[in-house]
Amino acid sequence: MAGFNRRHFLGLAGTAAATAALTACTGTGSGGNGGGNAGGAGSRITFWSNHPGTSRDVELELIRRFEAENDISVQLISAGKNYEEVAQKFNASLAGGEQPDVVVLSDVGWFNYALNKTIEPLDTHFSSAGVEPDDYVDALLADYLFDGSHFALPYARSTPLFYYNKDLWQRVGLPDRGPESWQEFGEWAPELQQAIGNGKFAHSWGNAIDYLAWTFQGPNWTFGGAYSQEWDLKLTDERTIEAGNWLRDQIHTARYANVSPDIATDFAAGLCGSTIASTGSLSGITATATSFEVGTAFLPRTEQPGCPTGGAGLAIPSGIPDQRKENALKFIEFITNAENTAYFSQNVSYMPVRKTAVESDEFAQYLNDNPNARTAVDQLPFTGPQDNARVFVPGADQILGTGFERIALQNADVESTFADVQEQIQRIIDRQIAPNLPR
Repeated sequence: MAGFNRRHFLGLAGTAAATAALTACTGTGSGGNGGGNAGGAGSRITFWSNHPGTSRDVELELIRRFEAENDISVQLISAGKNYEEVAQKFNASLAGGEQPDVVVLSDVGWFNYALNKTIEPLDTHFSSAGVEPDDYVDALLADYLFDGSHFALPYARSTPLFYYNKDLWQRVGLPDRGPESWQEFGEWAPELQQAIGNGKFAHSWGNAIDYLAWTFQGPNWTFGGAYSQEWDLKLTDERTIEAGNWLRDQIHTARYANVSPDIATDFAAGLCGSTIASTGSLSGITATATSFEVGTAFLPRTEQPGCPTGGAGLAIPSGIPDQRKENALKFIEFITNAENTAYFSQNVSYMPVRKTAVESDEFAQYLNDNPNARTAVDQLPFTGPQDNARVFVPGADQILGTGFERIALQNADVESTFADVQEQIQRIIDRQIAPNLPR
């Protein structure tokens, strides 16, 4: 299908230096129904967030800073406990409810809104809002490029990291680093499993809700597999099936791995020796893993890229007045500027999204003092753009994750499971995406 070539639009391939919604309102802005207004000075912005990485207090500080420099108030709305609940609330607003000015959208959420023209293409507003796109990390900004326009700006961006228990590593006599490849980890795993003991695991994977389709994407690439190449699905290809069988064998044959509904909590509690989790989980894991020292490393890789980016960006509804759009973009630019993205990164553990933030002496010192936080920044040039089949197909993240759960939890046959998953995703592409792609 030639209608939309993602790598043409994203270009850089990641080489550059991530139903009952809550409606409680917080923030320093004025009250009201959350609808904002169309004026300039004295305007109000509503910001819908799930507070990625438990960042509510940090977001309130960013709002305080913005209001101190602008005659615009900001109302922070807790729009859900995760990205999916925010999307549900946003969908309801598009069907006739009160729309926000700024909304957090995940890596798997923004594209469908862009395709259906319900979020604003931002480039025509860059100049008036003072946005300098060249200062955003190229790979992160390019993730929101579709049909020649950017539909969000990067905010709470992450990569998966390989987290490991340094004390366990030392007890087994392993070098203080992550495995260079998944094959090397397979050599380490039996000793790690013996040392960690029964009822625990050398490695844990998250479940479908805990973004297994995201965390398994990089390992799949290292086998030469893929969920898709552009819009051509690859789940039944030999290399993808090989990666799926490798996942099944860890759990059901070698028995050194499992699937957990909360990998961050399990890892911090010492129930597994290693896991793959988001950069945004670092601060929480570090705070709660009190019985051992936490290490982070690049995801194991071969000649293929072994790590995707992920996380969330900030978008603006297309159906609000132009003045609200301009005010909203000024707010997005401000809370993602070099100083504020560095503040967000230091307090929440997501990656800084601006190049000049990384160049500052203060942030360089922070990275020197926090080598685990440095891992994600150093890994960024070795990441790749996610496969269309996960990020651009509505509901595909959960379809993929549920398929992996069948393999991991039920020992389901990989080839037939992947064939079923591919068929489900292909139907969505044919019905919902292909008719709307630019020609």
